Amino acid sequence: MNFPDATTSSNRELLGSLLNRQSQWPLGLPIPDADELSLVFQVAMRAPDHSNLKPWRFITVRNPATHELGEVFAAAALKRNAQDQGKASRSQATAAPMLIAVGVRISVSDKVPEIEQMLSVGAAAMNILNALHILGYGAYWASGQNSYDPDVRRALGLTGDNERLLGFIYVGTPSKISRLKARPSAAEFVTDWLGPVPDSVASRG
Repeated sequence: MNFPDATTSSNRELLGSLLNRQSQWPLGLPIPDADELSLVFQVAMRAPDHSNLKPWRFITVRNPATHELGEVFAAAALKRNAQDQGKASRSQATAAPMLIAVGVRISVSDKVPEIEQMLSVGAAAMNILNALHILGYGAYWASGQNSYDPDVRRALGLTGDNERLLGFIYVGTPSKISRLKARPSAAEFVTDWLGPVPDSVASRG
């Protein structure tokens, strides 16, 4: 699959496209084909990775496997709450035609703390969201109880004591055009550091 790189396309156009990225719902078919999905994961691999630990783990779940995942969700919900009938859990797994489970494998490292490895996975997941958006698909990242349930984690193949499940990226084509959500001005969250902040100012938060 050919994809324009920065040397042959407008960087501003690509940035402009990202300014329109937001979580999309509801999502239906089509989903990325094999070539597009390969490209998406190649973009994910461009995330910062201190010491080349490669902590990312991504598991794709597509129909009809989403229904199998729904049963896993329902069984986990029942185990957490004997009154849970599993209907909502099954719906969570089939809410989009494709899900990408976002996992992390933590390596013991004197140089790279756990938080850095988890941030690397977060950066890779954001790359996936951006790549899907540029390719014309919709997506949103969700967590919730299933993301932290050991039974769900093991069912997805994240069986090591050093492996965790951080959430699910739901993938598909938006069924309707969503109104662009307002975002705060970046200026509110950016400061120009000119030297140490006096204690009297720092104490005020």
